[in-house]
Amino acid sequence: MPTFLYARVSTTEQNLDHQVTQAQAAGFQIDEIIADHGVSGVNTTLAERPQGKRLFDKLRAGDILVVRWIDRLGRNYQDVTDVVREFLRKGVVIRTVINSMTFDGSTKDPIQQAVRDSLLSFLAAMSEAQAEVTKEAQKAGIAAARGDDQKYRGKKPSYDRPTFNFVRDHLAFGSGPSSIAKLSGLSRQTVLRIKLNPSHAEASLQKWGL
Repeated sequence: MPTFLYARVSTTEQNLDHQVTQAQAAGFQIDEIIADHGVSGVNTTLAERPQGKRLFDKLRAGDILVVRWIDRLGRNYQDVTDVVREFLRKGVVIRTVINSMTFDGSTKDPIQQAVRDSLLSFLAAMSEAQAEVTKEAQKAGIAAARGDDQKYRGKKPSYDRPTFNFVRDHLAFGSGPSSIAKLSGLSRQTVLRIKLNPSHAEASLQKWGL
């Protein structure tokens, strides 16, 4: 059965190349890439996205759907849980690049189903909550960029936005600074600074137009 990579690309999230590279580095052999560009995971359901609609038509029992993380399918709790459960009912296997999680739609054991569905609900809720945190951090960054300190932007960050998002996502799901530093190529101190003050990191990116 084929393996599909679905990517959602917006102006403030990781680009398509980055998501594909991450999936390949994690050992996935991708048969087909399906990507939506410039769409919000909060305001636009998967079924409303041009390429998201294709997933409902293409996926069959036994197919593997790879996503960088559950939030690529959406940032709205209800939409994400509904979509994933529909795919699982069809027998699709969903795998994440971050943390290598697997949601198997073929399992018939009620205990395994209960554990799987509980974890899914938790992750979907975290995706929506994280979207709200990110929105507030972006607002803080924009406000700082427009403030009196705009004349002096400070030192240019040693990371770009895709790397910042990579660090932020891994921190949100429990990875340690040392392991994140090794994966991202940043120093441990840089990862710690992002962890301790994500709003300041967001502001620096805004100031430098990154």
